[in-house]
Amino acid sequence: MLRSTDRIQTTHAGSLPRTPELIAANAAREAGGEAEGFADLLRTAVTDLVRRQLDLGITVVGDGEFGKSMSSPVDYGAWWSYSFQRTGGLEIDGDDSWITEQVLSSPGNVRLTGFGHRRDRQRFADAYADPESGIFTGGPKPFPSVTGLLTYTGHAAIAQDTANLRAALEATGAQEGFITALSPGSASRITNKYYGSDEELLYAWADVLREEYQAVIDAGLVLQIDDPSIAENFDQIEPEPSVEDYVAFTELRVEALNHALRDLPQDRIRFHLCWGSWHGPHTTDLPMKDIVRTMLKIDAGAYSFEAGNVRHEHEYKVWDDVALPEGKLILPGVVSHATNVVEHPELVADRIERFALRVGRENVVASTDCGLGGRIHPQIAVAKLEALAQGAELATQRLWG
Repeated sequence: MLRSTDRIQTTHAGSLPRTPELIAANAAREAGGEAEGFADLLRTAVTDLVRRQLDLGITVVGDGEFGKSMSSPVDYGAWWSYSFQRTGGLEIDGDDSWITEQVLSSPGNVRLTGFGHRRDRQRFADAYADPESGIFTGGPKPFPSVTGLLTYTGHAAIAQDTANLRAALEATGAQEGFITALSPGSASRITNKYYGSDEELLYAWADVLREEYQAVIDAGLVLQIDDPSIAENFDQIEPEPSVEDYVAFTELRVEALNHALRDLPQDRIRFHLCWGSWHGPHTTDLPMKDIVRTMLKIDAGAYSFEAGNVRHEHEYKVWDDVALPEGKLILPGVVSHATNVVEHPELVADRIERFALRVGRENVVASTDCGLGGRIHPQIAVAKLEALAQGAELATQRLWG
């Protein structure tokens, strides 16, 4: 992966706003409409997107998750729901509640429940129930249940994704490109009617998703693992667990992910930690200090995490006490998906410097908190990426002189 050897490199967390044409085409395909010409539309859209990223000053580009179907401008779940079309053994059977219950035999017998049971949602019930509050209260498309043996069926889809990004890199001269993929821990958060235990389910997902991971690596691209389950699950456990019990619950998810990543080159893998990208108070998020060491056990060469939104910005201080392993990178969010306010480049530079002074300037790649696509207006997303690049340039001048 590109390192900040003589300047601060820039990237983003994955999802970027889809074009109106792509949204319309996805909606037509989901409704059973004509798919003729879709492959050409998608390839052209990815190349145009990569060129726009470079023009804005983003140096480590992605395909914007354009291959993961989004059929409306606001969509918080495309990063996950794409997997429903790439996995056998799933069925939409009327029981589409998100995470009815998962239990792990741990000291606290941790139980994971669904979005509607979040402690943040309970604390701010009136705000979450008010459609004018600005809090997002929906979820991804209907959730399937696991009703049979899980198998990977997305070979053609991931081949299309990798080919599109490879073509875009060649057409634009971009040095490095990444594609996102779901983690076993996040994939397993649907109703299980087939496997006998959480562990069996997790490792079945690990074996399925490994095929996608391998395809991205084999295409010469960087693989990004999207995994809110590591931090976000904390808010969906009743009663609130101790940190020790939660870490024990999460360690199994880390082990399953590492099983899926076995023998893959760590210097081509980046991991995205997320506390959930919905717009809300987030007062019950797990502190970074309680999960950072668990995150660093994941066999990746770079770690992406939220550091620009007001709930987590102060947590850059964890790197005063936690050593970044030799050779690893961090990709802190220095602009946020959680607000329409566009960060000033001076603030972006300040945020970058905080991390550079703690882990070394060469180990910092400036990024976004989470995906911008489906979360903020496309015009604002462009302005945020521009501010990100401008702030990285200011930080470069300060850090290299």
